[in-house]
Amino acid sequence: MPTPLARRRRSPLLPALSAALLAAGAASAQDRIAGAPFATRSEVFAQHGIAATSQPLATQVAVDVLQAGGTAVDAAIAANAVLGLVEPTGCGIGGDLFAIVWDPEEGRVFGYNGSGRSPRSLTRERLVEEITALRIEETRRAAAKGSPIAIGTFEELIIPPHGPLPVSVPGAVDGWCALHARFGRIPLTDVLAPAIRAAREGAPITQTIAYYWNRSAPVLSKYPGFEDTFLPKGRAPRAGEVFANPSLARTYERIAEHGRDGFYAGETARELADFMAEHGGYLTEEDLAEHAGEWVEPVSVNYRGYDVWELPPNGQGIAALQMLQILEGYDLRAMGFGSADYVHAFTEAKKLAFEDRARFYADPAFAPAPVAALLSDEYAARQRATIGQKASETITPLPPTLEEGDTIYLCTADADGMMVSLIQSNYRGMGSGMTPPGLGFCLQDRGQLFDLVSGRPNSYAPGKRPFHTIIPAFVTKDGAPWMSFGVMGGATQPQGHVQILVNMIDFGMNAQEAGDAPRMVHTGSSQPTGERMEKGGALHLESGFTPDVLRELMRRGHRLQSADGIFGGYQGIRLDVETGVYAGASESRKDGHAAGY
Repeated sequence: MPTPLARRRRSPLLPALSAALLAAGAASAQDRIAGAPFATRSEVFAQHGIAATSQPLATQVAVDVLQAGGTAVDAAIAANAVLGLVEPTGCGIGGDLFAIVWDPEEGRVFGYNGSGRSPRSLTRERLVEEITALRIEETRRAAAKGSPIAIGTFEELIIPPHGPLPVSVPGAVDGWCALHARFGRIPLTDVLAPAIRAAREGAPITQTIAYYWNRSAPVLSKYPGFEDTFLPKGRAPRAGEVFANPSLARTYERIAEHGRDGFYAGETARELADFMAEHGGYLTEEDLAEHAGEWVEPVSVNYRGYDVWELPPNGQGIAALQMLQILEGYDLRAMGFGSADYVHAFTEAKKLAFEDRARFYADPAFAPAPVAALLSDEYAARQRATIGQKASETITPLPPTLEEGDTIYLCTADADGMMVSLIQSNYRGMGSGMTPPGLGFCLQDRGQLFDLVSGRPNSYAPGKRPFHTIIPAFVTKDGAPWMSFGVMGGATQPQGHVQILVNMIDFGMNAQEAGDAPRMVHTGSSQPTGERMEKGGALHLESGFTPDVLRELMRRGHRLQSADGIFGGYQGIRLDVETGVYAGASESRKDGHAAGY
């Protein structure tokens, strides 16, 4: 059997039994009555409502809100707010939000893009000046220590991952309010009450979150306000320690009482803007007041009879759809789970989709992507025809016919049939490190994902949304809801989406096993920030692939590398439309679970 992640990702080989199971193509395990060899637990079944999140307390709050008469949207917002307290390593109201909602009344999906824009007062020229000055200072400090470094050419300059420069307008709260106004049932004060109480009284921190918090602390502690808010004992909380954040409770109370104006206007906006101005930032009260997310039409492709829905750019969701379009031309079931043929086809499809991701995905208000052309059957066939038996080192882009990021993903469903797929993030772990005193949250660093070279779709501009990695997903079948799901983790996300669906549709796994099965992640593709793929990138495989498969992949030219923590984290809720029963799943790579009533 594949071992738990803490051991799994350090062991390069499987025990003989697991190797035999994989060679048989995910055959039933003799010592598992359920016959699901990769599943760490059973699916959770519920008739009236269900939630799956990456932290148990958040799941419990979501279920409580459902039982109190709230909709799936009410429950999702309540859970997200709790996660902002207990999992600030992956989310918070200093970040952005995307969501897909199945509305049973209208019988269709709605999409919401809650991403924020760059400061309007920060021009590209000024940004380059600021970054160059930072590099000069880094060079001076390095030289003083006897290790000189080069300032670098303009092409080598990147937007820094921390500090004031990568901060963009936080879109999460506006997203909460827009979703609640359209699909909520109980007052926002009731929705946020559990998170407010938990922030004031404190809640114990779980193991995986404590690990990432401890890893972020040395990097972010030098930035203004971070230590006071997130390191109250001079260090990160340990697993099982209670963490309280009364400042966050006060900020949540303002939102509960005043809605979006409790964040984008008044005291919170003023304090946030004053803090940024004091510490070299450019985000202003005007930027906050003018922010607005937008309802967008999700886009889909049909994969073997299942309609898979993603949101269009500036997010990367359609990369998953492009990959599915290419992979549909292969008999993956015959190849078998974990086979070299499947891993090879998957990896090459990913490279092709990510080349388009680098070329086209950006804020559509500045550079609309040819979404329909990229998702067409004809284009997928042309792309598929370029895949050979050897790993590609570079990609020659075809014209369409007209990587580390921490995130939370959660899904909820209610007794009326509403289902929510919601994802929310600060980008790199806890974000920029910039933590306004008295507000209880860290601002995101999503602006690092702009391209500094002008003239490209994702080039930096004031008032522009950067390329975005966080993506929710939804699946319908024959016009009815089938599954709400998502996978956390930067560029892992579209790759994870594809693997979940292939595991279920092609390899017959249930919702739980599909998430627990060993994953593959390819890194090093061309990027929307300007980097180009060289030497084919690298392929990372969790323990669970046989030695013969590893050797065959290397023979085909894939560069295999080990990695920790890049394989994402998944939640999913599947609906059996005939019985009306929900099946929830939450995998072993995170601390959470699914629960219902």
